[in-house]
Amino acid sequence: MSRPSLDELKIDRRDTPARGLSPAWWLVPLVVALAAIAWFIWLRPAAVIEVRTAAATEYRQGESKAGTVLNASGYVTARRQATVSSKITGRVVDVLIEEGMEVEEGQVLARLDDSNIRAGFELARAQLESARRGLDETRALLEEAELNLERQRQLVAQSLASAAELDRARALERSLAARLQRNAADVEVADRQVDIYRQQLEDTIIRAPFAGVVVAKNAQPGEMVSPVSAGGGFTRTGIGTIVDMASLEVEIDVNEAYINRVRAGQPAMATLDAYPDWRIPAHVIAIIPTADRQRATVEVRVGFDALDARILPDMGVKVAFREPDADEPGSGTTGVLVPAAAVRRSGDRGIVFVVTDGRAERRAVAQNDFGDGSVLVTSGLQAGERVVLDPPPDLQGGMTVVEQQNE
Repeated sequence: MSRPSLDELKIDRRDTPARGLSPAWWLVPLVVALAAIAWFIWLRPAAVIEVRTAAATEYRQGESKAGTVLNASGYVTARRQATVSSKITGRVVDVLIEEGMEVEEGQVLARLDDSNIRAGFELARAQLESARRGLDETRALLEEAELNLERQRQLVAQSLASAAELDRARALERSLAARLQRNAADVEVADRQVDIYRQQLEDTIIRAPFAGVVVAKNAQPGEMVSPVSAGGGFTRTGIGTIVDMASLEVEIDVNEAYINRVRAGQPAMATLDAYPDWRIPAHVIAIIPTADRQRATVEVRVGFDALDARILPDMGVKVAFREPDADEPGSGTTGVLVPAAAVRRSGDRGIVFVVTDGRAERRAVAQNDFGDGSVLVTSGLQAGERVVLDPPPDLQGGMTVVEQQNE
């Protein structure tokens, strides 16, 4: 029996079938395609939504609604406001004001045509000069008559002249004395006539009655103005309207059933409709001692503790009348205040969208109605964070947003 050789241990590959591709070879391009799609979705520019935002403000115990005894609304008004007109009817030749211009007391606002008045003024001055010349002439004649009267007295005393000549000299002297008094009166009349025309010339220059800001320009050069309405539509009754911004205050009509909650000097908190996040310390100036029979209201004047350039006449304002000690801030912070327009209701909780790094973040918050158009958020939000006002229905968390500042 022969021994096995090494050649018998070799594997014969001629009968082995060729290896084919794995059945899962198509998964590789599919994974690559899905990765490319995910990369495109992740990096493609997201739709940008423009939103209005407001900052959440810190809320302290001293600002609790329990300190508010009455809420009311009114308008900002000016105690000193005037539509400046002319004292005479005339044609405007120059208007020196524009809306928003600050003017000082006595500053020239406009000029009227003074050609006719100036002609009368020059005539009055000439008449005054003529009256003065006539007075000088009469005074000289009177001096001559007095000398002649004295001479006639001496001649009569020496029997060199008759008594008739003395009487004629005496009558002439008295006549010239009376004429001198009349000429003096004529000079005074002419002088006063000049003053009248001078005042009429001054009336053609329209000046500011007090310092303030021009809020309306009502006339243009070439138009007629009059201190009274002349009918039709071709005659203006004013050059412009000036408001003393230092006299701005709030006028509120309070229902007479609640007027017992308001008193002079009472602290208040004002909120302009244009700036709902800005609370302005104020106080009651006075309660007008009369009621409106038709509306059953009493007018209350409220003054701002400090004026600001953002406060403008006729702005809508809400005022919260407070207890005397309610304006002192407390020591504990219990939440933040946001405008009611920032909260979207979802069951018994609220939803707000917070703008963080240009993206909207959806948050659920616990809130209470604070009044005055505000909501007290007790959890889920921090002071200083900016919330979206009136969030669009299609706004979702993670979307890119652009802030349009509310103030």
